[in-house]
Amino acid sequence: MKVVRTKVELRAELAEPSRRGESIGLVPTMGALHEGHLSLIRAARDACDVVVVTLFVNPTQFGAGEDLGAYPRDEAADEARAEAEGVDFLFAPPVDEMYPEGFATTVEVSGVTEVLEGAPEHRGPEHFRGVTTIVAKLLNVVQPDAAFFGQKDAQQAVVLRAMARDLDFPSRIEVLPTVREPDGLALSSRNSYLDPEDRIRAAALSRALRAAEDSAATGETSLERILDAARGQLAEAGIEPEYLEARDAEDLTPVAALNGRPVLIAVAARVGPARLIDNTVIEG
Repeated sequence: MKVVRTKVELRAELAEPSRRGESIGLVPTMGALHEGHLSLIRAARDACDVVVVTLFVNPTQFGAGEDLGAYPRDEAADEARAEAEGVDFLFAPPVDEMYPEGFATTVEVSGVTEVLEGAPEHRGPEHFRGVTTIVAKLLNVVQPDAAFFGQKDAQQAVVLRAMARDLDFPSRIEVLPTVREPDGLALSSRNSYLDPEDRIRAAALSRALRAAEDSAATGETSLERILDAARGQLAEAGIEPEYLEARDAEDLTPVAALNGRPVLIAVAARVGPARLIDNTVIEG
């Protein structure tokens, strides 16, 4: 595995595999690699000839007062994990490599970035502006056949698919299932913020989603009643969600009842110092 710090060097490294017609897989990450990230790397390794993993804590997707400074970073451990998974190139640029002086361009996807995480009372639409801008840059630099993301960030996946479609990126956006702990907690780098007591409470997010699934499985079609089942699990753990919403899984429009289309049940909540998100998709 080779660690690369600049766009010019990475393009030079990928030129020959591209000329040979080898497929390239991209796994964008902010580091602090865990089994969720490794599942994406393994999928890329299985599907592609060359695998590029990025380590970049993207400052433009963090708002004022968010945890940019505290976000977990351990590049040495990340390098070891990536190399063990057979990654070919680890792209770990400094901030000024991705955002040089005078940088003035952003990418914005309207219609799916103003709700849930993008709502002004939550992370705000500037969060996704930062995500889409950095992912567009990475797709341009790497020119991958496929880029791999996790379902835990379900809204992000919707946004990135819309961006790739609208801007004619040739890369496939592959979304893989959420990887969970045995008690259901979705793997996240921010789980490291949890103390033992909060770690136990945090599992209520996945229990809430399972309660919603179970409610739908009984034949319930009212999404308000389905969400009530989820709220009950959160209340038992003393968790007040920032949001718990039902949205069309493809375009994120609000829905009131199961109607034959997949429905995304998304939740965000603070548990101790950690802000956690999770979701499930109920087939309509």
